[in-house]
Amino acid sequence: MRGCSLSVIAALFVVAAMETETALAGAPRFVEQIIDPQIGTVCYAVNRADVNGDGKPDIVAVSENRVQWYEAPLWNKHVILENQADLDHVCIAPHDIDGDGQIDFALGAGWIKANTGSIQWITRGKNPDDKWSVHLIALEKSTHRMSFADVLGTGQPQLVVSPLNRSVDGKSGVRLLAFSIPAAPKTDRWLFKELDETLNRVHNHLHTDWDGDGKLDTITASEEGVSLIQKQGESFKLTRLGTGAPSDKPELRGAGEIKQGKLKRGGRFLATVEPMHGTSVAVYTASSDGKLPLKRTVIEDAMKQGHAVWTADLDEDGVDEILIGHREAGTGNIKGPGLYLFSADDEAGERWSKHVIDNGGIAVEDALVADFNGDGKLDVLAGGRATRNVKLYLNQGSAK
Repeated sequence: MRGCSLSVIAALFVVAAMETETALAGAPRFVEQIIDPQIGTVCYAVNRADVNGDGKPDIVAVSENRVQWYEAPLWNKHVILENQADLDHVCIAPHDIDGDGQIDFALGAGWIKANTGSIQWITRGKNPDDKWSVHLIALEKSTHRMSFADVLGTGQPQLVVSPLNRSVDGKSGVRLLAFSIPAAPKTDRWLFKELDETLNRVHNHLHTDWDGDGKLDTITASEEGVSLIQKQGESFKLTRLGTGAPSDKPELRGAGEIKQGKLKRGGRFLATVEPMHGTSVAVYTASSDGKLPLKRTVIEDAMKQGHAVWTADLDEDGVDEILIGHREAGTGNIKGPGLYLFSADDEAGERWSKHVIDNGGIAVEDALVADFNGDGKLDVLAGGRATRNVKLYLNQGSAK
């Protein structure tokens, strides 16, 4: 600033400060709470469920060999499964499977070894301190993600499972499966419907009524990009919605994580981490001509090992933000690993601002958004891989 007076320099400093405040204004502030400083070798998954039926949301977390829940509001830890299923536990989904009015869990395990993978569900013991019992549903290579959703249109949710890799015989792609809950789930066979077997490296999926017909569809993030799978009669149709990261190398193309969010004036978007375990965050919105593929906009490209995405309206402005977590230090000014929030700066979802929730304190393997303390504000829960921790970030409202 050669030739500038002190008054001019001071004025420029004030302007810069005002711009910084403006950029941060409206972004939620969070207070960090450590739920578990060391869950085990790795925290593979986190979830939310009212485990003890007291009407309060509890925290559920999965390590390589345990399932544990943390009782609200003091977050006392209860280990309900330990060394009772295949290593490593990788995913969990809550649901009242046997219809007794209490939450059960489906659990995916054994995914890390070649040609192994197990799907099971667990039930509680007679006494609160008893370990839970394991009931095998099926064996499926590299079982990786699961959720409950009525994708078959029966009026009852199925357990939808997406393995990571191709089938054991190698002749088909990943078998996306929907298991119907039998009348006697402990003893009866869980019959399944195959939704698709054409994709490779399916890292995650979501459920949404994409076309507004009142039926749940499934959207996958895979090596092929973003795909929509819809029930048509007794079969299923796959439609490619988005391209994913472009590359000649399979491990560097496609998408790895996916969620759907809402924009202003009724618009919607898909948010992804690309490719699998990738560096980029991409947003997909409707193209100008309304045709497919959707328009892809990269809003972040400095992460390493991106591994979590969620969409929710954390600042209560009627528009969803994008929560992103990655598990290794990146290449940008804010290296992480950690958690960030991206908020839309326009109605089209093409420009986004980045806000830091945690920079370096957690190597995010999984994350979700929910109101954990009942104050009406959405909080953030995350589990760490290399950091081996579970953290809750309580929403304090937007900065003024």
